[in-house]
Amino acid sequence: MGLSTTLFYTSSLWSVCSILIHCLTRSTVHYSHKSHFNPNHNPHIKATLLHLHSRNLAYEPGSQSELYPQPKSLSRAVFQLSGLTPKSSIQATESHIASLKGVVSVDFSAASGLAQVDYNASSISTRELSLEIQAMGYGVVDVAGEEVTKIGETEATESLTRIRVKGMTCQSCVRSIEGRIGTLPGVLHIKVSLSDQEAVVRFQPHTVTSEEVKEQIENMGFIATLTNKDTSIDCGQGETPVSSSILDSLTQMSVIGIVGMTCNSCVQSIEGKISEMTGVCSIAVSLKEEQGTVTFDPSLTQPEELRAAIEDMGFDASLISITWAQVSLETRQMATAGEEGKVQKCFIRVTGMTCASCVANIERNLVKHRGVISVLVALMAGKAEVKYDPGIVDAKRITQLIEGLGFGATLIEDNAVMDGKLDLSVTGMTCASCVHNIESKLTRTKGILEASVALATNKAQIKFDPEVLGARDIIRMIEGLGFGASLMKAEGFGNNLDHGEEIQQWKNSFLFSLVFGVPVMGLMIYMMVMDSQHGEHGGSMPGEQNLLPGLSLLNLAFFLLCTPVQIFGGRYFYIQAYRSLRHRTANMDVLIVLATSIAYVYSVVVLIVAMAERANQSPVTFFDTPPMLFVFIALGRWLEHIAKSKTSEALAKLMSLQATDATVVTLGPDHSILSEEQVSVELVQRGDIVKVVPGGKFPVDGKVIEGSSMADESLITGEPMPVSKKPGSSVIAGSINAHGSLLVQATHVGADTTLCQIVKLVEEAQTSKAPIQQFADRLSGYFVPFIVIASVLTLLVWLVIGFVNFHVVKEYFPGYDENIPKTDVIVRFAFQASITVLSIACPCSLGLATPTAVMVGTGVGAQNGILIKGGEPLEMAHKIGAVMFDKTGTITNGVPRVTRVLVLWERARLPLRKVLALVGTAEASSEHPLGMAVAKHCKEELETNVLGSCKDFQSVPGCGISCKVSNIEEVLLEGDHGSCHTQVTLQGATTDESNLDSSDQTTDFHRSNVHCSPSYSVLIGNREWIRRNGLHVGADVDDAMSSHETKGQTAILVAIDGVLCAMLAIADTVKTESALAVHTLLSMGIEVVMITGDNRRTAKAIATQVGIRKVFAEVLPSHKVAKVQELQERGLRVAMVGDGVNDSPALARADVGIAIGTGTDVAIEAADVVLIRNDLLDVVACIELSKKTVQRIRINFVFALIYNLVGIPIAAGVFLPAGLVLQPWMGSAAMAASSVSVVVSSLLLKL
Repeated sequence: MGLSTTLFYTSSLWSVCSILIHCLTRSTVHYSHKSHFNPNHNPHIKATLLHLHSRNLAYEPGSQSELYPQPKSLSRAVFQLSGLTPKSSIQATESHIASLKGVVSVDFSAASGLAQVDYNASSISTRELSLEIQAMGYGVVDVAGEEVTKIGETEATESLTRIRVKGMTCQSCVRSIEGRIGTLPGVLHIKVSLSDQEAVVRFQPHTVTSEEVKEQIENMGFIATLTNKDTSIDCGQGETPVSSSILDSLTQMSVIGIVGMTCNSCVQSIEGKISEMTGVCSIAVSLKEEQGTVTFDPSLTQPEELRAAIEDMGFDASLISITWAQVSLETRQMATAGEEGKVQKCFIRVTGMTCASCVANIERNLVKHRGVISVLVALMAGKAEVKYDPGIVDAKRITQLIEGLGFGATLIEDNAVMDGKLDLSVTGMTCASCVHNIESKLTRTKGILEASVALATNKAQIKFDPEVLGARDIIRMIEGLGFGASLMKAEGFGNNLDHGEEIQQWKNSFLFSLVFGVPVMGLMIYMMVMDSQHGEHGGSMPGEQNLLPGLSLLNLAFFLLCTPVQIFGGRYFYIQAYRSLRHRTANMDVLIVLATSIAYVYSVVVLIVAMAERANQSPVTFFDTPPMLFVFIALGRWLEHIAKSKTSEALAKLMSLQATDATVVTLGPDHSILSEEQVSVELVQRGDIVKVVPGGKFPVDGKVIEGSSMADESLITGEPMPVSKKPGSSVIAGSINAHGSLLVQATHVGADTTLCQIVKLVEEAQTSKAPIQQFADRLSGYFVPFIVIASVLTLLVWLVIGFVNFHVVKEYFPGYDENIPKTDVIVRFAFQASITVLSIACPCSLGLATPTAVMVGTGVGAQNGILIKGGEPLEMAHKIGAVMFDKTGTITNGVPRVTRVLVLWERARLPLRKVLALVGTAEASSEHPLGMAVAKHCKEELETNVLGSCKDFQSVPGCGISCKVSNIEEVLLEGDHGSCHTQVTLQGATTDESNLDSSDQTTDFHRSNVHCSPSYSVLIGNREWIRRNGLHVGADVDDAMSSHETKGQTAILVAIDGVLCAMLAIADTVKTESALAVHTLLSMGIEVVMITGDNRRTAKAIATQVGIRKVFAEVLPSHKVAKVQELQERGLRVAMVGDGVNDSPALARADVGIAIGTGTDVAIEAADVVLIRNDLLDVVACIELSKKTVQRIRINFVFALIYNLVGIPIAAGVFLPAGLVLQPWMGSAAMAASSVSVVVSSLLLKL
């Protein structure tokens, strides 16, 4: 090397060292607290190093210099914190976290509530960081970036894809998909939207493809479709998961002109409808500008579809402009989450409703108010369900709005602990310091998310995580601070089921009106007698009976008796009518007020005129009409509410089953009771041990841990026989312990108990409206105006007829006297007919026709273990033309057992115990009934509850499972020390050793070594699954499987490390009632179909046993929906009966989904009907109940329609030539009878 070269190297190295020392000296503090030194960030250093590299010195750009290596395990985590306020000691917290070993930099932001930590993953974990932050008094709400990404990586390529997912019915489906797909290798993030029916997935394409993600979603039982090509995302150097999560998605913005909007109700209607469409990100409609701006995803919807949807709502719509808009994925997700999160629901008890027009009045007026999204009012239940935006309006304001409409309104607050919300009454507070003391103590406690204490009301509202602590723990904390705390008691919905207040109100009203009505009736009878004996008494009082000129004794008596009834008895009607008319609506009360007021005012006016003119005869009046009307109306409403209370009897009986108190005990090591405490049932927490004495009610759902007894569950499940309870048995809240004390560990408390869920389902069913009822409500909305018009026309027509042809009126006028002026006779007759029309018309009978029948029908179903979720499925079930049954767990008992283990011995040379250990460990992770049966069998044969370890578990519905199993050596050592030739006699199953040709491969399985703990690759499934994984199934193995399948058994194969080792035969017995249920359905003319993912031979064998001719076998869960649609395309109404998660899409797609009560939560949530008793004959009962209920609804409508269609013309005098004449009081009696007859008709369903 020459001198010049040596001098160059020396000077260059010296320059590098000088620059490095200079930079390190100036940035020591910055490096230690914020970021690692990076030579690439300094242009002088980078230029020098690049020059050195060009001279073949040891430096490569991006890999860092050996002088200061970049740590390769540097990672970044971002925590979303609660309790991070500007007053918090952020600097102290930063210093503490920065001092931890492995932490490189810390940055807390009070504005955003985020904490960003760069750390060395080899020294400290995200979990440890989270615990350290919590120890400083902050709540860690969320953690981003836990799949730690190297900050030092130069470039990482990611992709984004959207997948359309059909078949999701609830948030359980969303969580299931996010949980399963989020754990796949290479999937960085997934967000599933139930409203948009799509999943947005960010993934690493070199690890997993979008097609594989789609297949995984389909394997879960959903229909998945890729909606766009993958979008690549390049993350530059230093980019973290947090920074790269803001992924831009190109969307379009369309401005649509809308003509025909008249008010904000139109705006809300359009925004609500369009925002629900797939692909719509946001919509803003301007009433003033007559246009709407819609942001949407062009891959999911088009502007023309949006325009057409608005036109379908009755408006004129035209496209004005279409532009591209850049909307970040994160912003879109936050907006979606915000939309879902900001809509809240409240339930309000409403009193004072009498008919369907009251319902329409409340629904129509409430939805006009800003912030109210939807309103559903149930007349029979006396309950309103309101969805609203809490940022605009609150539940208290909604209650006031209902009261402003003239109805009583009370917010229904659950006094139990529900979804981690608790209202407490706190005593002993004297100042704001006490409030701060309680709030600070609670917010620092792990598990409490939010606490708000009000000094003025002595009330505390607390949100907490019920998995961490319970209501009793919170009360003890407050009491530990020296204050008193107790659960707030609020009036619940159940108190309104007996209609007690309404019954008492109308009883008092009837008795008050009766006090004055009886004398009026006596005077009427006296007048009729006098008229028959003395012709001179006609329709007026004789002159000698006048007290004053124009005022007779009888008219004075009528006035004195009528006035108190008109003022006090009619006060309720006048208030309701005024409030109704103030909001430009009309109901039954308006008709009553019109009839009585016209009669009273007309009578007073003509009486005053007669007295002013000093007439010789007192005029004919209608003073007798108001008292008689009020008597019959009050009587009718009294009887109507008594009948209504009977319709909700079933629900009230269910609610009365709930225990009020519970005995919580503390146990010693030997289950000895150390202490007992009597607490309110609302304060029982999950995990508490509850003592239940003989004859006592079980306060919560739980499992028996000690004792044995029998439990009466008849009122909940409909099962008449007592059920045996022993350690390990499940108990249901509300059931009765027959004999023997039990100790029960609470598993579901408060609103999560089976009883509360049943009550909730029945409540919602009775609140919902059947389609036929919605028609009746619309009809009732136009009924009152129509009757008023008819009444006015009747008055005018009879006035014209009277003055044109007085002979007609004279002939039909009761008690006509020539002394009465002609004009008085005509006017009185016309008013009588007009008032009778007002009196006899009854919208109530129309409004009560459907809800009374639905309430009784759902109540009868609940008493017999059939929960029907609303009027629509109840109405639809009678139209069912085909019933599709799932096989496993529905037609069969769903508790299969292993009947044979066939070991393919010759090639495998694998000990039986090892086969059982490997198979049992693999199937222990499966949720399929067959997998659980295999796992249970293996544990029983190995006489252990603990098996080996399982990882990389993958389940493909309809095919099988694959995984890696290890750590089975301890299980084998408990036997004959892993002997290859151990002979085991299986209980209930036969074991065979066979030399069937299983594979062309040989494998040495004698690798058992406790210290090495080898891992085995295990495949378990049907032929298709084994072949799909590249293994050959020989003819003799196939014959062995077929022999079992022809008997209705399921045969599965086991492959270990690529070699077929065993075949297992599993049998599932058919339910005893399955054949009878199928026979009954066929005899009713209903087509019966069985659908299963099992093989065709097994399915045919089971179908033959129960009498089903049509079978869909080997159907994947994702294809069950297609089979339902196939039947629907033939014009059949389809009912799907199932119990599993894989049945939920088909349950949702069917016209009526029927879930077995012992099935999964997802299936029950997706279904329209739930069978608590797990009895297939209840499917028949459900259809029969639907037929009876719909038949009763039709009878009710016939009563109501015929009554009004015939009664109104009679009242108007159309049938006078036939001798049919009605007085107003007769019309009111008939009106009351119509409502009572409809309710009584519905009650006949109970017979």
